[in-house]
Amino acid sequence: MRYVRLGSSGLEVSALALGCMSFGEPGRGGHPWTLPEDESRVIIQRALDLGITFFDTANVYSAGSSEEIVGQALRDFGVLDEVVLATKVHGRMRPGPNGGGLSRRAIFAELDASLRRLGTDHVDLYQIHRWDPAVPIEETMEALHDVVRAGKVRYLGASSMYTWQFAKAQYTAELHGWTRFVSMQNHYNLLYREEEREMLPFCADQSIGVLPWSPLARGRLTRPWGEATRRSDTDNFGRALYDDVSGDKAIVDRVLELAKVHDVPPAQVALAWLSRRSPVTAPIAGASKVGHLEDAVAALELELDDDELSSLEAPYTPHPVAGHTILR
Repeated sequence: MRYVRLGSSGLEVSALALGCMSFGEPGRGGHPWTLPEDESRVIIQRALDLGITFFDTANVYSAGSSEEIVGQALRDFGVLDEVVLATKVHGRMRPGPNGGGLSRRAIFAELDASLRRLGTDHVDLYQIHRWDPAVPIEETMEALHDVVRAGKVRYLGASSMYTWQFAKAQYTAELHGWTRFVSMQNHYNLLYREEEREMLPFCADQSIGVLPWSPLARGRLTRPWGEATRRSDTDNFGRALYDDVSGDKAIVDRVLELAKVHDVPPAQVALAWLSRRSPVTAPIAGASKVGHLEDAVAALELELDDDELSSLEAPYTPHPVAGHTILR
């Protein structure tokens, strides 16, 4: 496993993060494909064995169950102080006013709730899960700065939004002497490369760490075109992200072809491409089986030559912006 700095910060993370959306008691949060605690712990332990030290969850994953499972496992394995633990805030956690979003009240309340579920007094990386147009960015950035100053958060990160929104947040923080974001967790993979237009150049210029989510396009880059899975059949968010536009099938076909050439699973080809894209720091790979995790780690060592990289990229056509809104 390689370890890299997260943007311009001093924080070191593994070059692959374990995404923890797959962990959660089935029935909580409306996702029938999540893994119960005993199965989740097997994958978390294997991640640690493979050298992964970066774990990414969110308060909305299985209505808090993911945080509970991840926190309990890391405490039981005795590594809570050795790993980089990340979670997120924004999504609705309860009905009625103030049940979600990025107001000062919501940030303070949801961070404390996340810390209780995780069983810790701080998180290493606290990320706003999306942009909140209903709350002044000054209120959000000041509240985030205050939780850093309180010692409950070490670093701040953001997730999918327009580049102008991210730039506005960073400028607001700098203007007031508040804590800036050190990372951007954005939607980026072989089937969705719109981030290359503005967000990735901005992150490179500002030395911001890039943590792509959905690196395998919700599994579409791991199987023949049109083949369904239990998750894809019930994943409304995934259907909203990928509309099977022109070029997508050709890209998947080329991933499968290169996988045969290298005698590796297709996931390794897709992740090998992504992990070498500048300025990507650490793709966030989810796993519902130990084999998924082992493939993701192995992808860090897979070498693709320039012709192979070009063949993967050539069929891409522009896509509508996708991923800036969370669908439940």
